[in-house]
Amino acid sequence: MADSRLAELETRGVRTVRMTYPDLHGISRGKDYPLDHFRHLVEDGGAFCEAIMTVDLRHIVTAGFEHGFQDILGKPDLDTLVPVPWEPGVAWCIADLHRMDGSPYEVDPRGAVRRAVTELAELGLHPVVGPELEFYLCEPDATAPNGYRRYVDNDSHVYTVGQVADPRAVLSRMLDACVDMGLGAIAANHEFGRSQFEINIGHAHALEAADRAFRLKSVVKDLAAREGLLATFIGKPWNDDEGSGFHLHVSLCDGDGETIMNDADGPEGISQVAHHFIAGLLAHGPALMAFFNPTTNAFRRIHPEALVPTLVSWGHDNRLTMARVPRERGGATRVEFRVGDGAANPYLVVAGALFAGLDGVRRKLEPPAPIEGLIYEHPDVESMTPLPDTFDAALAALEADEYLTNAMGAELVRIFRVNKDAELARARSWATDWEFREYTHHL
Repeated sequence: MADSRLAELETRGVRTVRMTYPDLHGISRGKDYPLDHFRHLVEDGGAFCEAIMTVDLRHIVTAGFEHGFQDILGKPDLDTLVPVPWEPGVAWCIADLHRMDGSPYEVDPRGAVRRAVTELAELGLHPVVGPELEFYLCEPDATAPNGYRRYVDNDSHVYTVGQVADPRAVLSRMLDACVDMGLGAIAANHEFGRSQFEINIGHAHALEAADRAFRLKSVVKDLAAREGLLATFIGKPWNDDEGSGFHLHVSLCDGDGETIMNDADGPEGISQVAHHFIAGLLAHGPALMAFFNPTTNAFRRIHPEALVPTLVSWGHDNRLTMARVPRERGGATRVEFRVGDGAANPYLVVAGALFAGLDGVRRKLEPPAPIEGLIYEHPDVESMTPLPDTFDAALAALEADEYLTNAMGAELVRIFRVNKDAELARARSWATDWEFREYTHHL
């Protein structure tokens, strides 16, 4: 099978295979290989220095000194091998990471999704996931405070299509590329913020959905760079505009692909398994915040007026709750986890949500009554558990959640913490422009 796949690529003019994998930040890392050499990697894998998993966003190696920065193997998953539409002669495939002895690499984010899917399958549950991601396009501007301005800076272009909202047709080319790569892209639009966009990708099996989200971010960033633009998924790039979120829709199916979250005779038409899964999300909601909101910036968009949940809660078609159950039933019955930030690593987000829901199913947890109406006027609002409102509080919640730490992998969580603690230390010690303007003339 591998030989036929590679022979097909060769007949299509492919000469280079780009093999990538996600680091803990969700950044695409990898190497380009000549097609002839890539044939050898199918069985043997390609070596990478493990230190890449311990490099933080300022290019500082935060861990790995204890064993001398060993090698890990990237083994290509040929099911993900596709041509790159905007680079003739290049194909792209995603790798699974292994130790040199062939055992799975415990810090591989993609491996965490595989494990979650396997454990759910043992209960006869097969997760289907639909990710929703927003991003901004930014234009270089040497006169701007951070060196960039918005690609288009007009008010109220939400759902405006064509050249008025996208004068260089950048979004249109991104949508075409996502379709050509088989990412299941179904729509693209200008979002609420100025130069904020969204490309919708259809739901899929959990691992494929995580792959699609991972690739979507790479496609958007690559094609923006080709246009001389910067694409960013961070939650709050502008003080005077909307945040970018990462909403995750999850459903559970049986072995025949039929939903088991729908139950016409159940409360509000959802099954007992759905209630257990929701209860698991609620039980681990505070700890999940570290994966769904993995930067200090992410918490700048979390406030009630932004339709971003601040309390552990759930409800039917209520966008102020952490877990929202849309009104569709039948095969579309699902739960939407609404607290994610666009900068989140898709694999850690999917794995974390699946492991949390799995715990609820295993322990048959029951959620409280669903929230109706404005949650902040609910009579029981004072008794509801608040979600962490800072990144350090979210990391502390993750550390305190023994189940989720062990499910995701203690070593994965440890390295994630080391990277993010270094990031937090820099954030705490950095004097901001706001502080200068706020204080210097008066104090």
